Amino acid sequence: MDRALKNLLAVAALATLTACAATQRAPTTPAKPATAKAPGVNLSGYPPAFRDGYADGCNAAKNRRGTRDEARFKSDPQFAQGWQDGFGICSR
Repeated sequence: MDRALKNLLAVAALATLTACAATQRAPTTPAKPATAKAPGVNLSGYPPAFRDGYADGCNAAKNRRGTRDEARFKSDPQFAQGWQDGFGICSR
């Protein structure tokens, strides 16, 4: 191959690689849900009702109030389980 053609192919390959690298995005951090009030606990795989209950239970334990939304606690088993888990873990 001719030297000029080799140089042209090398420049074209470098330009292609550079263009691909420039279009890649840095990973983004998902926005924190409003219910994630307990730092250091990853609740992303749980349903929203559980996360709400966990946050409320944890806040109740930290504030030493022990209050909860009784109507939701009795009617929503996922909220109730989250509240109990959050209260129990954050009480320690």
